[in-house]
Amino acid sequence: MKTYNIIFNSKFLYIFFIFLSLNIFFFSTVNSEGKAFEINNIDISRPFEINFDKNDVLDEGFNTAFSQLISAITKSSDQKKLNSIKLNEIKSMIETFTIKEEKFVNEMYYVNLGVSFNKKKVFSYLESKNIFPSIPKRKKFLFIPIIIDENEKDLLIFYNNKIFLDWNKNTESNSLIHYILPEEDLEDLDLIKNKFETIEQYDFKDITSKYDLDNSIIALIFKNEKKIRILSRITVKEDMILKNQSYNNVDLYKEDQVKGLINNLKNIYEDYWKSLNLINTSIKLSINVKIDNKDNQKILNFEKKLKEIDLVYNFFISKIDKNFTYFRVIFNGTPSVFLKTMRSDNFIFDTKNKFWILQ
Repeated sequence: MKTYNIIFNSKFLYIFFIFLSLNIFFFSTVNSEGKAFEINNIDISRPFEINFDKNDVLDEGFNTAFSQLISAITKSSDQKKLNSIKLNEIKSMIETFTIKEEKFVNEMYYVNLGVSFNKKKVFSYLESKNIFPSIPKRKKFLFIPIIIDENEKDLLIFYNNKIFLDWNKNTESNSLIHYILPEEDLEDLDLIKNKFETIEQYDFKDITSKYDLDNSIIALIFKNEKKIRILSRITVKEDMILKNQSYNNVDLYKEDQVKGLINNLKNIYEDYWKSLNLINTSIKLSINVKIDNKDNQKILNFEKKLKEIDLVYNFFISKIDKNFTYFRVIFNGTPSVFLKTMRSDNFIFDTKNKFWILQ
């Protein structure tokens, strides 16, 4: 009888773990392809006339939402390749859409839309166009624009500096960089003015260290009678890069020309930030992971983490036995990048064997 109980209990435990694993499989992998791209607050209006068609309004909203998405995840040079995309191609990438508000006011129809795009389908479409998307990471940058008047031998930092005064006047909702302008500090002004002769070699750490930011852009705007040269010192954590641009016939006191210059610089900075976060969708690394069935919460946390990572192209459960749940992860990157990304949230793996064990 004792032997029979042992066998019975062993079978019971095995059936229990199989049941538990099946629950994990069916109830935790519904959205295993990863999160969608959510574009919200799309406002569209149209006169309410005899030939009014609500579908036309929605189609305009889908076009606008896709345009905003592409602006956020691709460089400006790649965006031109997508100008001829057809509406049915856009619709094929939409998972869901929501009409968050609609109203009729003075014979005008107003609607506010939210559109959800399937990330995997968007990436596949961009790959077919030979475009690598970027992870849409939003980041704060300290931005210090300094006008160096080479004729007057003077520096304009806060006052009479139209770049400084107008920089944050018009901010695009899909911009990834949030610019923090420096406070109008007289000590900083005197410090920078004293560096006039060596301004290109000055590292600005005396000023940037006052702000709790890892990233900064110092724009040195050299102005003379013929042209403007802009030297941008872009620092991301410990890495620094210099970018040089030249412009002819730009008047820094004319509103429209200053606006055009600001938009051009913002595109350059956004493109550089996107280039640091590119996803090489042509790399599809297959990673095998197994997790002990005794820790159901660890399995759920692992799936949750995978759904949050843009570099995860897909993942699914490949096998279940009485001891382990086995995952296959398709990753747009190298093993070291995957391990580093997971390690940031304390997911540590034993990588000695074919199946990595989540510890």
